[in-house]
Amino acid sequence: MVLLRRLLGEALRRRRQDQSRTLREVSSVARVSLGYLSEVERGQKEASSELLSSICDALGVRLSDLLREVSADFELAEMANAGGIPVPAGPAAVPRPAGALPVPARAPVIDRAA
Repeated sequence: MVLLRRLLGEALRRRRQDQSRTLREVSSVARVSLGYLSEVERGQKEASSELLSSICDALGVRLSDLLREVSADFELAEMANAGGIPVPAGPAAVPRPAGALPVPARAPVIDRAA
């Protein structure tokens, strides 16, 4: 089973490492304890939306972009698991260039008749 908190943490860690920033630096800017940020990145703690927003602000990343990335990772893991193929969570599961955002799997449907 793929855990959302693990995918969120891995995405945050990738972003931080892509910027060559330390946990200490990001935790200070985000006003989050270093230990707690580390636990969030390792997928050991569930981060609130307020905390995720603070971390994203510190990283200069839009929360919506991070959530889209994690959503795409989650969808790939679900599809693989539905086929009975075990997929590792994290960067190995979804190779992409550093800092690149995934292309959404499908465009949102807008019902203009309603």
